[in-house]
Amino acid sequence: MNSVPHRVLLPHWIFEQAADDEKELYRLVRRYIWQGYPDYKLIEIKGSFAICKRTDGFL
Repeated sequence: MNSVPHRVLLPHWIFEQAADDEKELYRLVRRYIWQGYPDYKLIEIKGSFAICKRTDGFL
């Protein structure tokens, strides 16, 4: 499996809705990734990006 990280640009509404609550931010981002990018797994959040890895083995 390839371990190249992928960057997903996060929409602004996620940061507005989380309102400086880190647990809520991670919950919203995990849900966003799960719904829109089902083959991705969240590693971390850096700035406006979710750093993810693919779980299906492709680049």
